[in-house]
Amino acid sequence: MSTTTGATGTAAEAGVAPVVAAGTTTLRGRMTALARAELTLLGRSRATLVTALFIPLLLPLSVRSATDQMDLGEAGLSVGTVMLPASIGFSLLFAIYAALTNIYVVRREELVLKRLRTGELRDREILVGAALPAVGIGLAQCVVLAVGCTVLLDMGAPPAAHLAVLGVLLGVVLCVALAAVTASFSRTAESAQVTSLPVMFVSLLGSGITVPLEVLPDRVASVCELLPLSPVITLVRGGWTGDLSAYDALGAVATALAWTVLAVFAVRRWFRWEPRR
Repeated sequence: MSTTTGATGTAAEAGVAPVVAAGTTTLRGRMTALARAELTLLGRSRATLVTALFIPLLLPLSVRSATDQMDLGEAGLSVGTVMLPASIGFSLLFAIYAALTNIYVVRREELVLKRLRTGELRDREILVGAALPAVGIGLAQCVVLAVGCTVLLDMGAPPAAHLAVLGVLLGVVLCVALAAVTASFSRTAESAQVTSLPVMFVSLLGSGITVPLEVLPDRVASVCELLPLSPVITLVRGGWTGDLSAYDALGAVATALAWTVLAVFAVRRWFRWEPRR
């Protein structure tokens, strides 16, 4: 779960400032340049790459062993409908949220973000552009894991694929926003490993990733449904079970959007562009 800065490299080495500030005039050009530079820096951070690439692929195995202790049949679930949403949840948390928290902190402390603000890039473009490589990795993992679980666990095509896609997209946006919020309160990359733990643990234990909400007591489940990643997992699982009602789907979407709006507000209010002293 940990990420370090030992191999992150510097902005000057990767050519971040020269690439982005070279007179790019279109939004697509600016975002492409920033994403390319960020990908170069990300490739130099072995710890971050391990966290983003391999941990989400290994953790679903722990969920598989835990399913033997659950009464899935009574809850209307199967091993597949537990493992697949869990796999996607792990990708969102580790490949996007944890990795991006570290990236935002490191880039801020290296004065990369401060220099980028002196060029053509707007604030939201800087944050989104820096997130694109991690988001790409996370989305690729979600696709691979979804296909793998579908084939290996003989699940068949999802009857409500649009809900699963919507859940993943909402999860990506929310995890990017939460990463920026967490980075706002992290002084160093090392401290980011601590400040990100509350979201990680709460999501892993209470959002239906490791333990489906369907097997929890009703009162506990009703509280856990309000956690940030719970609606994402609900939509993904509903996409494969096909039994999520329109009312429950709209409720999940509303909860996810509410958390996203709250996180974006927090970013606008508290995000730091210069090193924290």
